[in-house]
Parts: sequence; structure tokens; C-alpha cells
Amino acid sequence: GGSGRSGGSGDDARRRFRDLLARSLDDGMALKLVLSRYQGQEPDLQRVQARPVAIRGTPCLSFVYRYRSRDVTLNLPPSQALQRVDELLDSGFRQANLQAAGIDAQLGISKRGKALFRAGAAAPDIASGAAAPAAHNREKRRLLSLERPFLQALGVTDGERRLIPSMARKWKQINRFIEVFDDAWRSSGLQQRQAPLRLIDFGSGKGYLTFALHDYLRNTLGIEAHTRGVELRGDLVASCNAACAALGIDGLAFLEGDIASHLANAAPAYDVMIALHACDTATDDAIHQGIRAGATIIMCAPCCHKQLRPQLLSPHPLRPILQHGIHLGQEAEMVTDGLRAMLLEACGYDTQVFEFISLEHTSKNKMILAVKSRTPRAPGPVLAQVQEIKTFYGIREQRLESLLRREGLLRQAS
Repeated sequence: GGSGRSGGSGDDARRRFRDLLARSLDDGMALKLVLSRYQGQEPDLQRVQARPVAIRGTPCLSFVYRYRSRDVTLNLPPSQALQRVDELLDSGFRQANLQAAGIDAQLGISKRGKALFRAGAAAPDIASGAAAPAAHNREKRRLLSLERPFLQALGVTDGERRLIPSMARKWKQINRFIEVFDDAWRSSGLQQRQAPLRLIDFGSGKGYLTFALHDYLRNTLGIEAHTRGVELRGDLVASCNAACAALGIDGLAFLEGDIASHLANAAPAYDVMIALHACDTATDDAIHQGIRAGATIIMCAPCCHKQLRPQLLSPHPLRPILQHGIHLGQEAEMVTDGLRAMLLEACGYDTQVFEFISLEHTSKNKMILAVKSRTPRAPGPVLAQVQEIKTFYGIREQRLESLLRREGLLRQAS
């Protein structure tokens, strides 16, 4: 619809805006309030957002103060909430936007203090919102929010905490990763762990998933987590550590190195081991490290399957199919990751291999997820199947199996 201006004074514009907010709160309408263009004295304060919540059955307006590197939440009953909005508008916010009850309203305040009120039709998703205040612990559509400060620091969102369009695929990948981890974590028994959770991410790169997982554990689940990202490229390690320092993040650090340098550690200990897109046998090294460290959850997204391809025979009647290079490559990938999953099972893990994220978002789309089983089982039958597959394809060596046998981690099944 069209927008209308206040025809009265600045005081009248502020009164109309306040009355609309008060009616929306009284009616229990879904609403969204944003105070922006801050010109006040408080350092690093960027804007304030508010929405209705129900806390122990009592309606409140939840204010979130957005600072450059932190958020502060304040929940107030409606009467105090209205007073707080007045105080905020007096303290340096030049603009207020309210979407509620089918109306999209804006209050603008000039440098001289003159107020201007505009109102038009609200966006359909706000106008048709539920009549009752949202529950404080309502289920979120995503496990992560775009409002998290680390996303801005890593260039996923802009200064207004909006998704940068070119980062849409990365944002989808981050959320899918957290969903996969959350399912694994809830089935793992790690919720009952009293000590801090220990995580390592091999090949952490620019840190998107490392930051996201640490933030999810600390700020969504409220779990004390000690997270380490390991990355060969020193410039990325430096930039990630600088972001940690700027955001004041505790328990997260990035180290320069690779999987091999950590294999030299005599007694590693991690609860969660992650290695996404570790090339060729680096995935085997990472899985070996996770098993050796006693990790409860191992998450790998393998790529480049070079070791087995030159070893594979083309047994009859598969020879005509595997004469095509693309099919041989796909076969090598399937056999490599299938053997990895079986070896994890032989070491006491429940293992899945599945599509991590659709091919339109990344060509490296496979995930090997292993969660330590709560019920012990004999590894012999699985290792017998591994040997059958190796014999069928003429495989002389598979790196993960060699590493596990060298350290006696498969000894009990031999």
C-alpha cells in the first residue's frame, strides 16, 4: 500500500509511533522493532532489535542490543518496554522501524530532533504472524542465526547482519554442517560429559565451520568447549586468531600445521575430530588420528581418491563398465570410502556415508560420519568383509588399514 506522513508536529509523530507499538503489544500481535542510525555516546553500540517473547508464561518484549562484537539481551514487560523505547529514542537513535498488525511503520528523527512518521502495508510474513507472543524457547528454523557476530567478522554478513548474496552457498553449507553435528552429538552420549568438550578441525581453512561449531556449542547449547583449528596456511591461521581476539571468543584457537604434525603427539585426546576436504590419503590420516585420540564423533568430507585407483583390477563381468575412466574414478571413490566406513565400524563406531550438501553447492559433497557405539561388538566379521573386497579388486594396500594395524588398533580382530 501507499505510505502516509504525519501531518502534525514531531511530538505527534512520536506519539503515533508509540501508540502503534502499544496497541501491538496489547493485542499480542507478532511484531518486529528495530532501532538504528545510532548517534549516541555508547561505544560500539550499533542498533537495538526487539520482539515479543513469553517467559514463564509472562508476555515480555525482548531487546537485543547489538554491539560491534557482542550482544546484550534485556527482557521487559510491556509497560517498561514502552518506556525503554522512549529512552532509546532520546539517547541517540535516529530511526525506528516497526512491523506489526499489518502495518510497516517508520519513525525518523532529524539531527535537529524533528520526527517524521510514515506507515504502509507490512510484509505478508509479518502481517500474518501468530496472534500470541512467540515462546522464548521456540524451535528455530535454523540452528544458527545470521545475527551472530562471527559471521560478520568472516564476511558472511554485512554491517547490518544481512547475508551477503555471494555467501549464500557457504551459509547453507554452514547450517547443514551444524545440523549433521547436532544429530551426531545428541546420539553420542556426550551431553552427559562433565568435563569441557575437546574438538579439533584439521584443515580449518578460513574457519567458517570451526567458528560456527564453537559458537553453536558455547552460545546455543551452553557447553564449555575447547576448539582447535589446524591449518597449513599461516595467513589463514593469523586471520582466524585475529578474529577470535577481536570478538573476545574464549576456548577457540588456530594452529599452523597439518595432520602429520599432530600424529607425532604421543597421546592426543579429542572428543570430536573434523576433517573436511582432506585430499586423498590425508582423510585416512585424519580418521586414524580420530580413532587414535578416542574421539566420540568423527566427521570427514573426503576428496581426491588417488591411492586405490591404480591398484583396482577390473574383475569380470565389470571390465566393460570400468574401461571408461570416469566410471573407474567413481568406483575408486566408492570403494575407498566404503572401506573407510567399514574400518571405522571395526574400531567400534556406528558409521554413515551420505550426501553432505547437494552438488549445486559444492562438488565435494560426501560425508563420512562416525559416532562411537555404546554397545561393543566383535570386529572380526567386518574385517573379513574388508579382506574379501580387497581380494576382489586386487587391492594391495589401503592407508587407513595400514595405519591402524601398525599401531595395533585392529589387533584384537586379527
